Amino acid sequence: MAAATGIAHLRLPQPDKSPIPKEKFASWVPNVVGPWTFLTASGVVLPPTDLLSDRLYDNLVSRVYRAETLPHVALAMAYNNAQNGVVQLHRPEVCYPAGGYVLTPTEPVEIRTSAGVVPGNFFTAKGYDRTEQVMYWTRLGTDFPRAWSAQRLSVAKANLRGIIPDGLLMRVSLLSEDKANALTQLQMFISAFEAAAAPPLRKVLLG
Repeated sequence: MAAATGIAHLRLPQPDKSPIPKEKFASWVPNVVGPWTFLTASGVVLPPTDLLSDRLYDNLVSRVYRAETLPHVALAMAYNNAQNGVVQLHRPEVCYPAGGYVLTPTEPVEIRTSAGVVPGNFFTAKGYDRTEQVMYWTRLGTDFPRAWSAQRLSVAKANLRGIIPDGLLMRVSLLSEDKANALTQLQMFISAFEAAAAPPLRKVLLG
């Protein structure tokens, strides 16, 4: 029994990434992103507070960036070094309805990055006094799952390899009624953000 217990313990999946100290993670986030500059850390829609909030994310960054002739862009970036299937990233489709928004159906989008095209999602969130266009992607280990089911499958596949994968949610949004223009502006912001980010942050973003 002791031998079986020891073997079972050795076969338990283990995190393949170490936690990143909050101060270090924050220092990687750029204050200047192309024509945008950091304006404030408030005004970003975030997941509802619950009993797991301290365990969900090692790092949670929320910022609003402004530009002289372009829409303000809100950024929410959440990272955890161990996504074990119980504690998982909150998807924006959960956060926005909790804040009173009504969402359009989520659409798949292809987000261009220096590492190639990343599978992402896009939806429009309508509040009582604002309309927000939202684009995001999630990364679990080497996968970019678009849905909860794919997210759980990514965790399960990594566990079979003896790994607990790390997880990232990268979300950008802006206030606009014009969906097509918002898609263009958000892609522009993501490209500029990646270029301005510290190399360790780019690795977190894209794996």
